[in-house]
Amino acid sequence: MRRWWQDFTDLALPTACGGCGTPRTALCARCRAALTDGAARRVRPRPEPSGLPAVHAAAPYQGAVRQLVLAHKERGALALTGPLGEALAGAVGGGAGVGGAPRTALLHLVPVPSSRAATRARGHDPTRRIARAAAGALRRAGWAAQVLPVLRQRRGVRDQVGLDPGERRANLHGALRVAEGGHALLAVGGRVVIVDDVMTTGASLSEAARALSAVNGVRDLTAAVVAAPSDSFERNRN
Repeated sequence: MRRWWQDFTDLALPTACGGCGTPRTALCARCRAALTDGAARRVRPRPEPSGLPAVHAAAPYQGAVRQLVLAHKERGALALTGPLGEALAGAVGGGAGVGGAPRTALLHLVPVPSSRAATRARGHDPTRRIARAAAGALRRAGWAAQVLPVLRQRRGVRDQVGLDPGERRANLHGALRVAEGGHALLAVGGRVVIVDDVMTTGASLSEAARALSAVNGVRDLTAAVVAAPSDSFERNRN
């Protein structure tokens, strides 16, 4: 009931831009540009956790972009799902293009799972929602893309807020597994792309890669996020 009511009010009631607060629009032109107008780039956290695949991000996690991600995740601003999905699709496509994957190759988008407690508290799973929007945008652009939500949490983890990179890695190590039936879905070939809304230390993506790499047939593994810290972006090479 809560989710239905949130969907309805997002569509029916006046709103403000999730990035800057401009009234009567869920996303103003300036904040949309900050989110989606840049080219996806490779990002590397420092220090870089062991086992982290190549990660591409659409935008720096700062200013309006940070506010948009938080509005969608924590405040249920569902009107932002499409634009965030468009940004994630750019990061996925940028990484796949760099790797030379043809658009006919199947892209499996595997979202990093939220905990059950977080999903209940928020009333939705923001990463899975964005992943579905990204897959739709990729298909419209000619990619063969699908969402495979096959990762599950095998044990509880601490809240990551306030943990340093080493503590985050220790907190998450061994926390994810591939669900029953997921092995067969992943074994058909194609590129597996781990997706999330934000990369901070890379610990979540590294743990997801560990779980997925154990599946027979998974060899082409990358990651993509909507946003990452500005100091993690590699410089463009001329």
